[in-house]
Amino acid sequence: MFKRLIAFTLIIIVISFVKSSAGVKLRDIASVEGIRNNQLFGYGLVAGLNGTGDKQGTEFTIQSLVNMLDRLGITVPQNDVRVKNVAAVMVTAKLPPFAKTGSLIDVTISSVGDSSSLEGGTLLLTPLAAANGQVYAVAQGPLSIGGLNSTSEDGVEHHPTVGIIPGGATVEKEVEFVMDTSVISISFTGRGIADVVQAKSAINSFIGVDIAQIENPSTIRVAIPIEFEPRYYDFMSSLLNIEIQPEAFAKVIIDERTGTVVMGSDVKISAIAISHGNLSITISDQLDIRKAPTADIDQPLQPQPDNPNPATEQVRVVMMPEAVTISDLVKALNALGVSPRNLISILQAVKSAGALYADLEIM
Repeated sequence: MFKRLIAFTLIIIVISFVKSSAGVKLRDIASVEGIRNNQLFGYGLVAGLNGTGDKQGTEFTIQSLVNMLDRLGITVPQNDVRVKNVAAVMVTAKLPPFAKTGSLIDVTISSVGDSSSLEGGTLLLTPLAAANGQVYAVAQGPLSIGGLNSTSEDGVEHHPTVGIIPGGATVEKEVEFVMDTSVISISFTGRGIADVVQAKSAINSFIGVDIAQIENPSTIRVAIPIEFEPRYYDFMSSLLNIEIQPEAFAKVIIDERTGTVVMGSDVKISAIAISHGNLSITISDQLDIRKAPTADIDQPLQPQPDNPNPATEQVRVVMMPEAVTISDLVKALNALGVSPRNLISILQAVKSAGALYADLEIM
């Protein structure tokens, strides 16, 4: 047993210097159950705005300001209060695990009234509570909204009613964490069972003892040998540094708000025929894409067997084998100038027809 402890100690020392060239560490695709962030939130006021605060009819902002002034010993009739330089906001933050009293955490501030911009404002002292109602941090400070109230040169529209304060909250109370040093549960949420099986085998091979067992399709339970319990966190770190070859997911992500499509290059499409606007797409033993003539197409018109008159239709044909990848299809459509919106419609139709061999996730 002592020899195993010495060997494990050497592994801990060397593991940071030995890396697989193509593997992925467990810490990057999994998490340890019980070690997580805690969500905090609070209601506060942002002052110092240049006339971009809540409008006069926003009663809860006026009431909040009057109540705050009253606690400071200043009595003001509610009907006499003007709030164009003040905005009511919700403040949110993530309390990291093991955060100590006095630690600083980032906060996000979002307008809840009809303020047009939080630019230049300062968040007044705001308690941040967890779901149990207990206050764990307090936030205060000047906001940064990250841009102007317009579309920037990079084409990204900034949102002046949401801001952040880096390190804007101070932790006032610690969250009690009680870790079971006899076992580690590693969760692979969002991963396939193949990754869980591979991780179990990698852990057992790394330690040299069958200490890892699959508890459910997304969780591995690792029993810690007694001699390693005093070095619980060293042992955990070593486990999370183990590398595996994770299974690649066939998934297409679509953000309809921005027209963004993200996909894996090896997502397959089966034989299918699509008609969309002035496009006709057929995937069988080849990919045939046709488009009506437009002024920006610089290729010369070529007669086709089914269209002897080149003045009425212009054809571009891309030859591909059956079961082409979605990357090939998208490249061909982009070459024809298909807009992101039309591309999204086409991909949704292909998925509905059962011809897209991937999960389609719409954000």
